[in-house]
Parts: sequence; C-alpha cells; structure tokens
Amino acid sequence: MTTVVDDRALAAPDLEPQIRSWLAEDIGSGDRTTTALVPAAVTCRANILVKEPGVVCGLDLVRQVFLALEPRVVFRAIAVDGARVTPSVVATIEGPARAVLTGERLALNLLGRLSGIATLTRRYVDAIAGSQALILDTRKTTPGLRAAEKWAVRCGGGTNHRMGLYDALLIKDNHLLFAADVPAAIAGARSAGLPVEVECDTLEQVAAALTAGADRILLDNMSVAGLTESVRLVGGRIPLEASGGVTLATVGDIAGSGVDYISVGALTHSGRSLDVSMEVLR
Repeated sequence: MTTVVDDRALAAPDLEPQIRSWLAEDIGSGDRTTTALVPAAVTCRANILVKEPGVVCGLDLVRQVFLALEPRVVFRAIAVDGARVTPSVVATIEGPARAVLTGERLALNLLGRLSGIATLTRRYVDAIAGSQALILDTRKTTPGLRAAEKWAVRCGGGTNHRMGLYDALLIKDNHLLFAADVPAAIAGARSAGLPVEVECDTLEQVAAALTAGADRILLDNMSVAGLTESVRLVGGRIPLEASGGVTLATVGDIAGSGVDYISVGALTHSGRSLDVSMEVLR
C-alpha cells in the first residue's frame, strides 16, 4: 500500500458505463419537465457551487455526466479534486440547456457524496498528524460506487485498503472456523500467492500469528492498552493495523499506540454529503 503524496496527480476512475446506467435510472423514458419547457436549441451557462468548507472531490465525474448527455457541453473545473475549498464556484458549464438541467441531479449527487467522504477523511488524517499511522478505508462502500468512494478517500489524504476480495488476503474470525488454528489458516492461505493478513483480538492470537509468519496483523476492537502491548510484542517485525469502532474522538489515542495503519469504515458508510448546488445562468 502506498500513500498519496500529490493530490493533484490523482486520476478519477473512468465510470462512463456506470454513469450511463445511473442516467438511465433517472431519465427513464425522458426528462418530461425539461423537454416540455426548454426548447432544444436553447443554451445556457451554469455554476457548480460548494456551499460549505471541505475537500472537493468528484469534479471529473461531473464532467463525465454532462458529456455522456451531450458532447457539446463545455465543462471547466476551477478547483482541483483533493483541494480544500471554502464556499465558492468550483466549476462552470456551458452548452445545451436540456443537457445541463437533465444532468444536474446525478452530477450533484456524485459531487456531494464524494466531497463528503474526502472531507471526513481529511479530518481523520489531520487528527493523527505527527504520528506514523496511515488512515485506511474498508470494503464498507456503496454498491456500484466503490471505485469512486475509494478515490474520494485518496483525495482526502487517506490510503486505500484492498479493493475487493480478489487483491489481498485477510483471514478473519469466520475464516478461522474452518481451520484447525491460526498457523494452519496462514499455511493454507499461502497458496494464493499474496501477503497474508490475520485478524486478531487477543495478545495470544497476535503471538500465534507472528510466530506462524503472518505478513500483517489486524488488531480488531482492541483497547489502546491492548494495541500498545501488541506493538511492543511485535517490535516492528510486521505492520499492525487497528480496526473497529474508530471515531474522531478516539483515533488520536489509537495512533499514539504506535500502530502502522488505522482502518475506518465510517469514511465511506457514514460520511455526510457536502452541500453543493448548481446555479443556472441564461
């Protein structure tokens, strides 16, 4: 896993197929109001606004939404995804008014949702500034939006954990039900050819996983004292990840235990959307 250093270098995921599907869900057999009231030849300008301080994320997806509707739309980003912003215009749009009005809600839904995740992530990252720990996301994402939501975490200064079940091994309690013990589970997982991470909730499990050759240990719902003792026991031989019930009130103490990673499901399952809007100008 790597840390994003330059947010300006981030590339938004290409979600054109999903965007077309989401537009079809919203438009169905047609945008009845816009078609009835707006002549096809009319053009307009519009401003995309962020109405509260935060970290903006999703501008490139906003562009993808409008271009999927109408290639003649001209989209200009004023802010950069990953940047801290105050209430301001972050992008402008020019083009056929029907496309601008029809794409408004999907574009704002994406921008608000992803900016909210990026903003919350930045609060967690700022809360542990000065520690060695990195903030990770989890698989607790919205179905269909995982790539975008994990991108928003990166825009907020966080680091992505595994994208899915296919790109990393994490042995959890339910997996251990089907193995004789932790060493047997680790030995069996080696056949996948990926680094093996093991979830542990006691010091005894941590010791067993370390002895059995785990590449990384997830410390699940441990107290700060338990985390600190686990760090002492492992002695830097492998990375340690803290997880479970992490909040902004507790993340600083967790980072102070000396763990390498802190995974926070709340980044993607509990982040409030940022307040955004579109102002249409004739």
